Amino acid sequence: MSEIIAKVHPRQFQTILAVCDKEHLGKTFVDDKVDFKISDHFYNGEEVSEEELIEMVKEANSINLFGNNCVEILEREGLITKSSVILIKGIKHVQIYQL
Repeated sequence: MSEIIAKVHPRQFQTILAVCDKEHLGKTFVDDKVDFKISDHFYNGEEVSEEELIEMVKEANSINLFGNNCVEILEREGLITKSSVILIKGIKHVQIYQL
């Protein structure tokens, strides 16, 4: 069983993809700069495999990822660079906008 949750939010001319590691779903992370909520409304979709995640990322226009596991998969595949990752309470977060 996968530990990655992904939800597609179709919009008129774009697709927004929200992805998180399952363990973070429904939690809020607070640090000095930000309060970041991993809301069920935005993130809670289907469990996906690594392969499904990679394909979904290639098809989305805007991607929001939270969790060391899901972010590291995209780093390993060369779809994001480490310089685009920020840490919130020690957990990796990245936003991708494809034009």
